[in-house]
Amino acid sequence: MKNVTLFVCFFLFILGSIEVKAQIVFMQDSTYIFEMKDGNTYVGTVVVMEENLTYEVTTKIGVLWLSQADIVTVKKVDTSNIVEGVYWPTNPHSSRYFFSPSGYGLRKGEGYYQNAWIFFNQVSYGISDNFSLGVGLVPTFLFGAGTEFLPVWFTPKFNMPYKNGKGAFGAGSILLTVLGDEDAGTGVGLVYGTNTFGTRDKQLTLGVGFGYSTDGGFSNYPVFNVGGLVRTGKNWAFITENYFFTFEEFGALVSGGARYMGKRMALDFGGFIPVFSEHGATIILPWLSVSVPFGKRY
Repeated sequence: MKNVTLFVCFFLFILGSIEVKAQIVFMQDSTYIFEMKDGNTYVGTVVVMEENLTYEVTTKIGVLWLSQADIVTVKKVDTSNIVEGVYWPTNPHSSRYFFSPSGYGLRKGEGYYQNAWIFFNQVSYGISDNFSLGVGLVPTFLFGAGTEFLPVWFTPKFNMPYKNGKGAFGAGSILLTVLGDEDAGTGVGLVYGTNTFGTRDKQLTLGVGFGYSTDGGFSNYPVFNVGGLVRTGKNWAFITENYFFTFEEFGALVSGGARYMGKRMALDFGGFIPVFSEHGATIILPWLSVSVPFGKRY
């Protein structure tokens, strides 16, 4: 038990400390973004002045001279990231909605830490452009429950983007287990496949999954999922995540909400509404989570 807990903590520490740096080779007539130590950001074309280590940058507000010592990061800007003259950073949260995955995956070296309602914690990291791994837990030991009851889960995911860049296919699993003297070695989970149509900023995902247990086989009834994301601005997106169940009676869990995407964090907020074939009282289950990206930036 202690070894498993130490492994999870070590995994989170290593991923959190990863930093990927890339060397920029400037190209004529290409556009670059400069992030400065004072918090300012400049976008423009570049002439490199090597003698005094200063970049001459032609921007919308005129020609600027930026000292290399004052620059935090420099990266090339894809023209698709310029929307009506405003630079929209690449969406670092396009691989998921509130919780369910899209067909897109984390790219190599890209990761994030997500916390939902304090109790649910997960770290996900792109091992390659086509495979990512997530590890999550509910830290019951912080709330006086000890280590005899420690829920943990693992989320391996494969993805394959379409060649035209307008969609992606994903497949993976979610395995949940409770670590403890009696429950170690058993667990339940879901295997799934997703097909996403659209770009990382405007997408619709259709998915299907089957539940399973490590000692009881697979469920006879699939769970269907429909999710979507529409980026409405530089820092905002609308998201929805919906589940449809096919057990003895029809059931669904529908949701809607928004995502604020800041430079160093993202905030998701919205609500889920359970729907059953037998009408009952309508309730809204609120959702609130914070995500902090780390690793390589695209």
